[in-house]
Order: sequence, then C-alpha cells, then structure tokens
Amino acid sequence: MLSARYFPYRLHFKFDAGTSRGVLKFKDSWFIEIWDNDAPEVIGMGECSLIEGLSPDRISDFEPKLKEVCSQINNLDESIQHSLVDFPAIRFGLETARLDLKTGGQKIFFPSEFTNGEDSIPINGLIWMGKYDEMLNRIRIKIDAGFRCLKMKIGAIAFDDELKLIQFIRQEFPPADLELRLDTNGAFEPDGAMKKLEQLANYHIHSIEQPIRQRQWEAMAELCRKSPIPIALDEELIGIRSSSELARMLQFIKPKYIIIKPSLTGGLTVANGFIQTAENNHVNWWVTSALESNIALNTIAQWVYTLKNPLPQGLGTGQLFSNNVDCPLRADQGRLYYQPECSWNPGNFSLKT
Repeated sequence: MLSARYFPYRLHFKFDAGTSRGVLKFKDSWFIEIWDNDAPEVIGMGECSLIEGLSPDRISDFEPKLKEVCSQINNLDESIQHSLVDFPAIRFGLETARLDLKTGGQKIFFPSEFTNGEDSIPINGLIWMGKYDEMLNRIRIKIDAGFRCLKMKIGAIAFDDELKLIQFIRQEFPPADLELRLDTNGAFEPDGAMKKLEQLANYHIHSIEQPIRQRQWEAMAELCRKSPIPIALDEELIGIRSSSELARMLQFIKPKYIIIKPSLTGGLTVANGFIQTAENNHVNWWVTSALESNIALNTIAQWVYTLKNPLPQGLGTGQLFSNNVDCPLRADQGRLYYQPECSWNPGNFSLKT
C-alpha cells in the first residue's frame, strides 16, 4: 500500500530575472513524495514546477488536483489519469516520483556514464533580459566561466541596444569559437519580425526561439520559410496534447528546431513521444529546463544524457536560485556534471520524517 503527500516550495532568484512578460523574483514548485508503507524509509520525490503566465496548468485547481492525486495514489484509474492532461506539471511530478520510488529513492533514474561521473552534458549559458549594463556583465561572466554556447533572451530593452550587445559578443568571439542562440519569448510583432531577423542575421546567430507569440501558425510558418536565422519553437509546444497534434503543427509551420520542456509538456514519456515525432518530421530538437529546482533538473539531465543529443542543452539553471537544494549536479566550463561523491541535502524540501 502506497502513501503520498505534497508540499509547496518557493524558489527565489539570486537576481531579478527579466523576461518579455516582466521580471521574475521567485517561482513556485510543489513536491510529491510517495512511499510504500511497508518500507517508509524509501521515498520517491517528484517536482511540479509552475511558471506563472506560461505553464498551462490551471492554477486555481492546481492544489485540489494535487490533493486528489495523492489521496488516490493507489487507485489512479483512467479518469484521474485523463484529467491530468490539463495539468502537465503534475503529470511530470507524479511520473518522476513513481520512477524515483521504483529505482530505490536515490535519485538515480537512468544509471549511465553521466551518473557515474565519467561523462558530462554540453549546456548553454543563459543570459537573462535586463538593463544594457546588466546584460553586458552577465555575458562577460558566462564567457569567463568557459561557456561556448550562449542563449541570450531579448525583447525587453531597446532593439538597438540588443544589437550592440550581440555585436560586442561577435567582436570578441567569432562563430567558430562561440555559438549564439537568441530567445525572444514571442516579443516581436509579426509585421516587424522579418526586418529584425534580417538585422540579427549579420551576427551569425545559431537559432532564434519563438520570435512571435504562439498560436499564430500562418505568420510563424511564413517566418520559418523566409527567415535567414533558423527558428526554434518553444512556447508553441505548450498546450499540444498529443504527438499527432504536434505532427500537424510541425508539418504546417516547418521549424528547424523545437525546444522540449518536460514540465510544460507533461513528463518524460510525453517528451519522448514529441522527440520521436520531431525526428519523423526532420525537425531537430534540444531540451531545456523550465526553471525547476535541482530535484527535477537532476531527473531531466539524467534522461537527456541517455538520448545522446550532441547539441548543447538548456540545463544550466541550477545556480539561478538562492535557496535551491544541494545536489551532486555541477556546471563547469559549459558542461553539466554529476558528482557521485557528493550527497543530496534536501533540507526543507522533504518534510516527511
């Protein structure tokens, strides 16, 4: 007989993280713990991560649904499972908590050379939106830290200032030395997007994520046909409920890349289906965290490693928070490592005794 519980946790950013939708100072997660009453010392933990204004989960119904899931942990029939289609964050947290329990509660989900400490995952350095001087300083810090792939969020300050920042990067680091990705989070207007893409193309940009807001399929398809910079879809995947629906979208828009975020798409099983659908449609992909704590980041990193995607992944977010859980993950020189000699220190994350 299984038991389950959940509890909320608020993660605080070390600095104000700017996005095209505003400034993030904190974000909320809920943690699910599952254990067998006959062996209560083994606990499986999963994380349900929400980003206000982005996650598709219905916030008003979120905790009631979590309570229902935990109370019915031994009888998660098809009706309850189907109801989680509208709660991808809960689906992800439940799936990973079950997997953690099944594999012994040690947070080793996919044993590999990564979890043995013998190999690592290439990651991009994330440059948040902010004032010009703030962004310039963040760029220098990431480059000094050894990152050779930067993902720069744009769309919150004057476009000319963003061009100056990109010009600074390219003056110091040519494309052969530094890969540069851009993420607008849908900040461009469809009418003016192509002109901006043409200006940005002068700086040898690897790709640009979601140049216009999602659910504008015709405008996005036209941009993908004409853009001098390869386009990656990110927010466009939010709300896609099946691989068949994803296939229709990819066949219509024809992007170069898609960005997979398991917390926003409904878990690892769904993400695997999305990846297979992308590959079937000749669309490349990489995986990005959705500002989870190290609990979920660890799960995603172990899973990503098994996929053997050579592109830098968006998994360098563990150092963003001032109150993250201590764990064996470590980012260094543009790569993510798992240090098996380091122990987990859940602290306030685990309330069960």
